[in-house]
Amino acid sequence: MAQKPSIPKGTRDFGPSEMVGRNYIFNTVRGVFRKYGYQCIETPSMENLGTLLGKYGEEGDKLLFRIQNSGEKASLAPEKGLRYDLTVPFARFVVQHQNEIAFPFKRYQIQPVWRADRPQKGRYREFYQCDVDVIGSKSLLNELELVQIVDDVFGQMGVRVVIKINNRKILAGLADVCGQPDKLVDITVAIDKIDKIGLDAVKQELFEKGLTEQAVAVIEPVLTLSGSTEEKLARMRELLAGSETGLKGLEEAETLFSLIAAAGIAQPVELDLSLARGLNYYTGAIFEVKARDFAIGSICGGGRYDDLTGIFGLPNVSGVGISFGADRIYDVLLGLDLFPKDAAAAATVLFTNMGEKEVAWTIPVAASLRSAGIACEIYPDNTKLKKQFEYADRKGIPYLAIVGDQEMAGGTVTLKNLATGEQRSIPKDALPSAL
Repeated sequence: MAQKPSIPKGTRDFGPSEMVGRNYIFNTVRGVFRKYGYQCIETPSMENLGTLLGKYGEEGDKLLFRIQNSGEKASLAPEKGLRYDLTVPFARFVVQHQNEIAFPFKRYQIQPVWRADRPQKGRYREFYQCDVDVIGSKSLLNELELVQIVDDVFGQMGVRVVIKINNRKILAGLADVCGQPDKLVDITVAIDKIDKIGLDAVKQELFEKGLTEQAVAVIEPVLTLSGSTEEKLARMRELLAGSETGLKGLEEAETLFSLIAAAGIAQPVELDLSLARGLNYYTGAIFEVKARDFAIGSICGGGRYDDLTGIFGLPNVSGVGISFGADRIYDVLLGLDLFPKDAAAAATVLFTNMGEKEVAWTIPVAASLRSAGIACEIYPDNTKLKKQFEYADRKGIPYLAIVGDQEMAGGTVTLKNLATGEQRSIPKDALPSAL
């Protein structure tokens, strides 16, 4: 019996129509990244397991896909794993190639990552990340640039978003003033889930992690703080007065928001003190972007990390980056019907096949269109015109170019608009400009 074809759970095939949408996303973000002076790199799908372990926290380590050693002596070869994100491989790349790159190093990377997660709606085991990072500079101008990039990308796509910003130093200050500085990771991991599980469940998790009633009483009002950025900062200054780290975080947030105000960002930007980002390596500003008109998790996120390269032997090199979630952005664009209408067609025009001599006459005409940058096809088989029409329709090709005896004699092509049914006779040399 023939085997029924299938793919692993949590992975997907992308047909031509989906790839049109995905390439629209990749091309848009790539164009914006390059506009800001970022250069492209790629790293291998697998890394040595030692590179990945311990960088994503306990929960992250559990989600690493491990690869069985094969093709080399298993006992001698280091264990390997599929990359979990693009940031840790980027840090490894920077350290390994530090003598070949110019600092600050601005790079972007668009590649798949893998997580051994439980597959569910919007959560896959294989998915693409579109990362943009700058490493080797502590300037908050880099943070501003990332906000501008987000604003530019979603502005081009016509997606209304809100850009949420917090600072890990503010959260560290919060752990200080509630008397539990050693619980910073527990606090951030718990409050990072507030959107998913709600305030009461977050408080419950904090109690389970050993935080006292008094500590949770300090944290709770911060998570529900409302008002303008200025009002939030003023309230936090009172609360964090006893924490040097916390006050430094507030100062950085204030500077970043004044830069954002001067840059004239079109999308709303807000200080969200409940924003934690679960990854352990963030040390400064943290970002999250949400669609305003479509219910889905964050579609973009990132932050400042002060010593990610230190784990590979290059200490004190600060970086900041942000990652665009291509799969979720696709769902938003699809759900809001924002994909460009003309992007789906495989070709602009299909030439009919009426026989050998007609095709021989058509080949140089099609070649002239392609030279002019117009995508076209010649139907490969001499078959009923109705079948050729249906093929063009199914592929979303907007024009049919009919070539028969009459057209060859007059040196023309009959061009039919398949949407309106209108047809006109065009000299073959004028076809590129007509299309």
